[in-house]
Amino acid sequence: MPVKLLMSWDIAPEHEEEYFEFVVREFLPGVQGLGFELSDAWATVYGPKPQMLVGAMLPSINQAHKVLNSSEWISLNNRLQDYVRNYNYKLVSAKGGFQF
Repeated sequence: MPVKLLMSWDIAPEHEEEYFEFVVREFLPGVQGLGFELSDAWATVYGPKPQMLVGAMLPSINQAHKVLNSSEWISLNNRLQDYVRNYNYKLVSAKGGFQF
């Protein structure tokens, strides 16, 4: 059964320029290189919700756990932490449409 990794965060105001460069040049290509299929990218422009929500799919929960425990994911995720605040993630069963 396909699963979706849902990630949310706020961009650290003091690192906005570096954040966008890192996400475009390294994070998103790295996530895809690990086997995730990007499915969602949402930005909150008003209100108390996380500023960014990103969804990425994998074919199975076993593959998701394998990737999320890999040194490549841990390194990529740790680098993201340099540019964001209030980071959260969860794995959910993939369903059609937007999931939060």
